[in-house]
Amino acid sequence: MSRFPTVRMRRVRENATLRNMLTEVVLEPRHLILPVFVCPGKGVSNPIPSLPGVSHWSVDRLPEVVEPAAAVGVRAFLFFGLPTYKDSDGTSAFDPEQPVQRAMRRLRSMYPDVLLIADTCMCEYTSHGHCGHLRPDGGVDNDETLSLLSRAAVSQAEAGAHMVAPSDMMDGRVSAIRAALDAAGFSGVGIMSYAAKLASAFYGPFRDAAGSAPSFGDRRGYQLPPSNPREIMRDALMDVGEGADMLIVKPAGPCLDIAARLRERTDLPLAGYVVSGEYAMLHAAVSDCSLDRTRALLEYHTAVRRAGCDLVITYFAAELAALAADQASQRGLVFPITL
Repeated sequence: MSRFPTVRMRRVRENATLRNMLTEVVLEPRHLILPVFVCPGKGVSNPIPSLPGVSHWSVDRLPEVVEPAAAVGVRAFLFFGLPTYKDSDGTSAFDPEQPVQRAMRRLRSMYPDVLLIADTCMCEYTSHGHCGHLRPDGGVDNDETLSLLSRAAVSQAEAGAHMVAPSDMMDGRVSAIRAALDAAGFSGVGIMSYAAKLASAFYGPFRDAAGSAPSFGDRRGYQLPPSNPREIMRDALMDVGEGADMLIVKPAGPCLDIAARLRERTDLPLAGYVVSGEYAMLHAAVSDCSLDRTRALLEYHTAVRRAGCDLVITYFAAELAALAADQASQRGLVFPITL
């Protein structure tokens, strides 16, 4: 192998045009998914204190979220619901009059070019905050929960969801949901599985926003241990075998190694979820000028793409889409942005 001074790696970096021409990993608006919190009521837009710049939105005001994001190229939205009631089994998750289902119906007709993804879990809907039916000893009953998740997924599909995203981490949920969707006539509705969802410290702001913190214990009995990469891989690949259409790695930043390993093991599309705690960290750092906002946001999210993720779920999606489009224009590219 040739060495310095014959080889000078800086030759391909010193010219800005050549640097742009040789960009290997890009972050474009088409790669971004925006999470949205939808709540009961009318005329509601309530800022979420733990997620600065993010709000709870009532269904009638969702165009105020969707249209600006779509205008800069974001075409996919992941919906989380705050229900009007909760009970021990989270039955409001499959109530057709709850906010997520109402949002699907409204947006499906208003924005035919937008991809609607419904988060499918019980934690936002149960009175105890855990992700399924509880056994007498307080643990989550895996198999009983599968029927609840399946009913929720079918309800979301009936309302107009293009994809459902089970985030519960129950064993067998992908195959159960797939069977339920197919039996109900929704074979075209995809499953975007949270296949590698860690029992992470980075979910705190989300749990405040969704009102989904468990009232006792924790979720380490079903979410994955951050210290066990082999277990994480085995669990994620089970979802591949059960018929998942796409996989989610969560949280994205602490799981770049997992995303890279999964990219080597499956051809399924991967999404990395830059979660609420990552958002809060970045927001705090750029707000107090510790980091340059544009460079930090682009670098962090590009790292998720570089690790092997095709898509990035992030609360910064609309801002990033505008930044990415600007960067692309500097490279001589033009994104077609139409609503």
